[in-house]
Amino acid sequence: MTKLRVAHSIKDRESTDQKDGSKRLKISRLRVSALSLATAVSALGLSQVACAELWGDDQDSYQQDRSYQQDSGASSFTAAAIAAERGDMSALYNYEQAMSGSLFAMYPTYWRMNLDLNSQSAAAVSQFVRQYPNTVMAEKLVADFAETKAGSNDYASVRQVANLITNADASERCAVALGFNNGGDTMRAMAAKSDVWLTTMKQPALCEQLAMEMNNNALISNQDRAARLKRMLRIGKTGDIMALSSRLGTPIAYSALSDIQLNPSSFFSRFGREPASQTNQYLYLYALGRVADKSYREAALQLDFDIKQDNQRSIRLLNDETRRYAYRILGVKRMNYNTDDGFSAEAVDWFRNSLDDDFNFEEAEDYAMAAIRFGRWDDVVEAISKMDNETQKDNQWQYWLARAYEQSSNANKRSIAKKMYQNLAKSNDYYGLMAKDKIGQRFDASRLGGHHLPNVSNADRARVMQDANFARAFALYNADVSRAYANREWNWAVKQARDNRDDNLIVAAARQAYDLGWLDRAIYAIDNTDRVDSLALSHPMPHQDAVVRYSQSAGIDPAWAYGIMRQESRFVTSARSNVGASGLMQIMPDTAKYVARHLGETYSASRANSGDTNIRYGTWYMGDIFKRLNQQPAVATAGYNAGPNNAKRWQPAYGSLAADQYVESIAFPETRNYVKHVMENATIYSSLLGRNQPISQRMGTVPATF
Repeated sequence: MTKLRVAHSIKDRESTDQKDGSKRLKISRLRVSALSLATAVSALGLSQVACAELWGDDQDSYQQDRSYQQDSGASSFTAAAIAAERGDMSALYNYEQAMSGSLFAMYPTYWRMNLDLNSQSAAAVSQFVRQYPNTVMAEKLVADFAETKAGSNDYASVRQVANLITNADASERCAVALGFNNGGDTMRAMAAKSDVWLTTMKQPALCEQLAMEMNNNALISNQDRAARLKRMLRIGKTGDIMALSSRLGTPIAYSALSDIQLNPSSFFSRFGREPASQTNQYLYLYALGRVADKSYREAALQLDFDIKQDNQRSIRLLNDETRRYAYRILGVKRMNYNTDDGFSAEAVDWFRNSLDDDFNFEEAEDYAMAAIRFGRWDDVVEAISKMDNETQKDNQWQYWLARAYEQSSNANKRSIAKKMYQNLAKSNDYYGLMAKDKIGQRFDASRLGGHHLPNVSNADRARVMQDANFARAFALYNADVSRAYANREWNWAVKQARDNRDDNLIVAAARQAYDLGWLDRAIYAIDNTDRVDSLALSHPMPHQDAVVRYSQSAGIDPAWAYGIMRQESRFVTSARSNVGASGLMQIMPDTAKYVARHLGETYSASRANSGDTNIRYGTWYMGDIFKRLNQQPAVATAGYNAGPNNAKRWQPAYGSLAADQYVESIAFPETRNYVKHVMENATIYSSLLGRNQPISQRMGTVPATF
């Protein structure tokens, strides 16, 4: 039988910084109709907006003193987009002239320049940014230009535009850092060190290149190099190993690495006969990493044997640092097999054996999660202490530090735990809701407006339509063009308003989006403010009759159904993931066929994706996995995202486990975050539905799998 699963949530794929995740939308995706954007602009009341109040007096800018009433450029947007798709440079030049001075004037110029970005000059890109300041397309062009030029080693051009990039993603930050690293400004290049130097996770290509090149940065110490070298030995990155070891004065030859790669057992057999040397310490870690890639169990046996042998030598071949990092290799590798082999406390033991002052975040997080899983609270404290100070302040780790202190026999630590919970309880995220339960507080939706939409003044409503970024977003939403354009403009508009601390503008825009049925952007706006709480906007409840009726029929809590729906689609009926999941509940085709078969219906893709049927199928499937997974909502939520079989594998083999420990140790990062968000959503929706259920009660205890 085909494995059933539901696609990963759309929200989890949306960037948490304010740059739209589809920044590099391919022109080939442009399939736009001939609907005039001028009509949409007029319908939104933009025709009477005076731009002089908006833009100031810069007559060299497109932001000139005019209204949008006769916005001929807007009406040309669709045709210009089609020209860009064809790669018709001549037509784009014409559209630049026709759309000059309009609300959408920057688009044909952007499309033309982006068709051959590598041939553009830094001066031309800078001119574009000056001409269209504070626009998302200016930010996009300059950031893409920096990446392109960094990729072709034109670092001088990168440096010329670096100060124009205001909202860089990871790859763009690395592009800028490469520019400075190759231009003698080593201090500015070091700004990206914490992002790239010790990570072993997959990174953008420019970040991989930056980490490699930083080896020669004058501000990188030998201690830094040794720390990175150990990680590269663990994951087996040959080029980095050779470059780092050479700079450290202990060069490792490619032939030595190749021989070990082909036959690590041969290395271990002769290791005891080799002289004690730093090079052999490194080669030992490399060899152990290659064995661990095949079998962490075999690697553990090898390490135990070698340490016992080494302890009998008059001069030890394995120093303390090598021994510690060898155990780290085992701990990290073991955490990669929690789904396949089940959880084991041996991972905690291996991390404890590796304790030193040289953990990167990935290693500290693995250690913490292993310790949380088994309630090894002293180890939880140790693991969190290995994270950097800013990370330790995150709600996630403050919560688990409080959980660890709460278990202590030390009254002072228990008192500290209570104070930490009180501080966390000020927020209404997953950890804040969990903390509320710890100190006896109760979430009350009415304190955050409940079902009541915020009042928005006429002045603020007018300001929304006087803001060019929001104006473009609404016009594009109302036109039949790719939603990615409207979303990008919206996200940028929210960022600009947030940077200006203009909460009233954000609320007014969100209310207008809500009124239009553009619920996902209303949610996005409120979720991306620090000081605004409006549950009516951030947690809307469309299709309420259907959600409640079908949830009750399926034997599940409607609040949970809303929690899933908000996380999956943000209530976008036409949502479709890149793996084929569709509709409000983001149901995979195989899942929809499974549901239809059990309901005695003929499967129809179009019907399964429709709002009402999609809700009915989704809630039925939720009820199905709820029953199959011990009626435990946290486990069933994991099953909805990652498949019931995976969710079951993450249950304890025996006994029971507090649900927060189960969730925190879910092996898939996306599913782990997904379950937290859904449980948070469901708790809030339960209050909105008048069936308030605290999150701890909702999550309960996870039983052993059977």
